[in-house]
Amino acid sequence: MASSAEIVPTILANSLEQYQKFVAAYQGFAKRVQIDICDGQFTPAITISENDIAIPENWQADFHMMVARPSEHLASLIAKKPHLVIFHAETGENLIPIFEQLHESGIKCGVALVKSTFPGSIEETIKAADHVLVFGGELGRQGGLADLLQTEKVPLIQKINPDVELGWDGGANMTNVRAITRAGFSVINVGSALSTAQNPAAVFEELTKETDRRGVAL
Repeated sequence: MASSAEIVPTILANSLEQYQKFVAAYQGFAKRVQIDICDGQFTPAITISENDIAIPENWQADFHMMVARPSEHLASLIAKKPHLVIFHAETGENLIPIFEQLHESGIKCGVALVKSTFPGSIEETIKAADHVLVFGGELGRQGGLADLLQTEKVPLIQKINPDVELGWDGGANMTNVRAITRAGFSVINVGSALSTAQNPAAVFEELTKETDRRGVAL
């Protein structure tokens, strides 16, 4: 089990102006950030494209690509040189050759699983991944409820790839980050709990402290 987890702010922006507001709000305290990209096909939501995004130099950027055809985004993602790119297992494309090209460019690779996806059904992809994102919310939107039953996928994933980094996305907040951490996640992506906060930096600090706490949450 993980002893603590890294809180990673999530950005879901419908316009460049909105993205820049997120940058301004998070740049003072965030070191690692997940940027969500939606193409309107894999999920009904549409965000700005990865082509429109400038990554601040002090950020370690992860791209969570909610897109129907990962291969069509490969060249633009390699040009951006993020820390990590996460594609969904449910797209239908073979992600392993895509992972190989990203690795050749020094970019880490991740696979995301929606609630209905069983880890054993994508065993080879998990073996090839640096990161597995367990999605316990609703695709393309923030503010949903966390389905904590999805934490039961952790031992199944670890059996396939014991060294993989485990990330959680969906509904994480002060009421559940301790439980998510104890389930074995080392990365917890947080959306609305930060984006709707009057003082995101203070909430980020409290969430980080909460992942370190021991005992039963009361």
